[in-house]
Amino acid sequence: MTDTLRAAQAHCQSLQDAVAHLRDNGLEQITAWGRHLAATLPAGGRLIAAGNGGSAAQAQHLTAELVGRYRRERPAYSAIALHTDTSSLTAIGNDYGFEELYARQVAAHGRPGDVLVLMSTSGRSPNLLAAADTGRAAGLRVWAMTGPRPNPLTLRAHDTLSIASGTTATVQEAHLVALHLLCETFDHETLDHEPLATDTADPVTTRRYDLPRAESLAPRPSRATDRR
Repeated sequence: MTDTLRAAQAHCQSLQDAVAHLRDNGLEQITAWGRHLAATLPAGGRLIAAGNGGSAAQAQHLTAELVGRYRRERPAYSAIALHTDTSSLTAIGNDYGFEELYARQVAAHGRPGDVLVLMSTSGRSPNLLAAADTGRAAGLRVWAMTGPRPNPLTLRAHDTLSIASGTTATVQEAHLVALHLLCETFDHETLDHEPLATDTADPVTTRRYDLPRAESLAPRPSRATDRR
């Protein structure tokens, strides 16, 4: 066996172990988060997400699933990934420094009762720690997704989902599994309790997700997700 093949097998084993740990220890927490979002976003709340590097991509993945859809057709919900506004990002970085990159945006966009999701494999990024402090002070619910405990972000968040792996790539890959499970719970909680339209609904103004769903029909293909 070559060293390259041995490394690939070790990577797969690391991911398998991390997902098994997530399955055994994290599912109740993830479903609780999904239920909380299902009570918050349809009532006008917002999810704000942030991370650095690969974790920024994960944060953007989460918000895309909420603004668009995960599996089934449903309303769009407010979710913002803070690294995507490049003009604000460069202005804040230039004027206030990298550590304030997200805290300034949390102060601008966050409202009491909103949810702030901060993703970090190390749990030590100063800009995420500052964002957590700002979010808590503003009345947001702060959730962290990190690598192994202990880490400073865990101490600043209201709740933390930690992945027990020392490998950055494995932590990020397990975070993606957790994000999909979170979206799965959110969709289940919102769609299964969604009231159906009455016969008196105005056919001109009724949105398509207010109409009764025909379960026998195949869902319309998603342009946003099916080509990923």
